[in-house]
Amino acid sequence: MSGESAGQRGILEAIPNPWPDRDYEVSCETPELTCVCPRTGQPDFATVTISYIPAASIVELKSLKLYLASYRDQGAFHEDVTNRILADLVALLAPKRCTVRTSWNVRGGIHTIVEARHP
Repeated sequence: MSGESAGQRGILEAIPNPWPDRDYEVSCETPELTCVCPRTGQPDFATVTISYIPAASIVELKSLKLYLASYRDQGAFHEDVTNRILADLVALLAPKRCTVRTSWNVRGGIHTIVEARHP
């Protein structure tokens, strides 16, 4: 995991799961994930979908919004961003299951989708 990830994780907040004895899926999606290509310095844009089955905690949504916005000026490859988001959420929430899917806008004629899963 990247060194930047630990600092970003501090933005994320967990709150108690109101239904800890029930398995249910939470899905959050935004088309506003951005980062910077580490090779060209050009911006990259993606839709990110986060789905998880919570255990004791759920993610506080405003903190998730701020956390995702923190990637805006970072140079990172698509695969790195996707896996860092997953790692940070797993470290914060210890969910029963979690999937992070990023769908990146076409760049150089290539549409990239990255999906990372826990466990």
